Amino acid sequence: MTTTNIAVNPVSLPQDTNLAGFLKVANSAPVLSAETEAQLARRFRDEEDVDAARQLVVSQLRNVIHVAKSFTGYGLPVADLIQEGNIGLMKAVKNFDPERGIRLVSYAVHWIKAEIYEYVLKNWKIVKVATTKAQRKLFFNLRKSRKSLSAMTEQETQDLASRLDVPVKTVRDMEIRLTSTDVAFDGNDSDDDEFTTSPSAYLPDMRYNPEELAMKTENSDNNRESLYAAIEDLDDRSKDILQRRWLSDQKATLHELAAEYNVSAERIRQIEKRAMQKMKGHIAA
Repeated sequence: MTTTNIAVNPVSLPQDTNLAGFLKVANSAPVLSAETEAQLARRFRDEEDVDAARQLVVSQLRNVIHVAKSFTGYGLPVADLIQEGNIGLMKAVKNFDPERGIRLVSYAVHWIKAEIYEYVLKNWKIVKVATTKAQRKLFFNLRKSRKSLSAMTEQETQDLASRLDVPVKTVRDMEIRLTSTDVAFDGNDSDDDEFTTSPSAYLPDMRYNPEELAMKTENSDNNRESLYAAIEDLDDRSKDILQRRWLSDQKATLHELAAEYNVSAERIRQIEKRAMQKMKGHIAA
């Protein structure tokens, strides 16, 4: 599959004012038969026919809307959710293989959901509530499983932890992330500094702390000395290759060095890799 871009005008949805027009296009799009769908997919795959891709995308827009509406509980604009779902749909069309014998809708729904998942996690709060795959799964399961917006009881917490097969503490930590609110770093415009709770009121600025600066300078000097000592421990050829590949303003390519030393570019790469490993061991010692 090539990297042909799919330019589909009806999918573009930059503003809420376009939502009504988009819904009209999506709901009026024809439902394709399995045969027509496969023919269009082959045209796009084999001939890079962008119009065929456009027809496939437009035929699935109603499914994007259906999936996007299931994420409206996160307080994000439905138009933005649909837009992200459209991106997932276009990725699905680009990677769809008609020879597998499955319909596009079954394949595309996973791409649509994945794109919206990422958007929700990045935008639901300024501070990300989930960074690992396990946390993302817990985040969405916890949102679905909570019976109300109030705090969960101890029994509800234990039941949910058991059902999701995670520690109770993990559920408690995620609930705190879900229920906490974002606090502006600079607080509000109030002149009453005595009662401010913004982070700027109590977080110290360590950039100019003498101890921190001294430690950074010392570490930097030590690292520099260790690097130079490690380089000096290399043979002349390895030293020259590393210096010209990484320490020179005009960095040499593998092929340039290969021609100069009358060896293959792969051989230069092996020498470079071996020298790097030797230096790493010298510095770590």
